[in-house]
Amino acid sequence: MKKWVLRIAVTIVACWLVFTSYLYWMMTRPPEQFTARMAKLPSFAMYLAPFPPMWAKARAGALQPGDAAPDFELETTDRIAKVRLSSHTGVRPVVLIFGSYT
Repeated sequence: MKKWVLRIAVTIVACWLVFTSYLYWMMTRPPEQFTARMAKLPSFAMYLAPFPPMWAKARAGALQPGDAAPDFELETTDRIAKVRLSSHTGVRPVVLIFGSYT
């Protein structure tokens, strides 16, 4: 009886580790791939893994306070031109604001 219970417990723990490892791997993928896979995952599955700490670790990035922002290019709001961050270096201050408006 003890061996049977132990085998079930080990199987459950192994399945949980595989699931959380897969979930963490998905979190490190680009947003398009992550959302496509998460859309197929049942919502109750989110409660089986420590989602918030895994998400924070997977999406943390390597920048530290005081590091220079990576160079990027964006379209202007009128979609006529593109602006590159590095073109403003040393010319004028640039403020980057990141937030969620949902």
